[in-house]
Amino acid sequence: MSKATTNPGSARGPVDHEVRDQIVVAATEHFRLYGYEKTTVSDLAKAIGFSKAYIYKFFESKQAIGELICANCLHEIETDVRTAVDGVDRPPEKLRRMFKTGVESCLRLFFEDRKLYDIAASAATERWEAVRAFEERIQAMLQDILRQGRETEEFERKTPLDETATAIYLVIRPYLNPLLLQHSFDSADDAPAQLSNLVLRSLSP
Repeated sequence: MSKATTNPGSARGPVDHEVRDQIVVAATEHFRLYGYEKTTVSDLAKAIGFSKAYIYKFFESKQAIGELICANCLHEIETDVRTAVDGVDRPPEKLRRMFKTGVESCLRLFFEDRKLYDIAASAATERWEAVRAFEERIQAMLQDILRQGRETEEFERKTPLDETATAIYLVIRPYLNPLLLQHSFDSADDAPAQLSNLVLRSLSP
């Protein structure tokens, strides 16, 4: 897991990025071993060798630490999707890549970092800011693809752009949302191609 890239929660006291990163790295490993729900701030303090009060100088709660780790996980998924989308030129292929890579990246997180995936599931359940921001950026990416497709006359132009992007996001959301993905395993192999083909047919001018 890479070091912290965002700061969903406000820090208490003077900000020392090196110490914050140290806390996040230790928390990530602890959550991997024991899970988010079973880990307390006291557990983290003992593992790092800090006092509980010292950790609270940098993070206001365990959720603030968990949200930063969740944001990092979602950032990795978003980076995978962005790299795949930017790797092709035509908008229809960009949309196919977005579906395919998004599902693959979420599944990889589930199977390789299951306990970290559980943090993301908790975040989705409680609608943490990291999840809301991730969804907004994915929808913005969708809008960019749709806009390009309309400019090349490969996609229809009658439906409002934001309405179209929201509808397409709702189609793929069960495979990008950590809470919903666990109920969609049976169709995860075929879903990206089937759903993207369905969406592309609906976008035909």
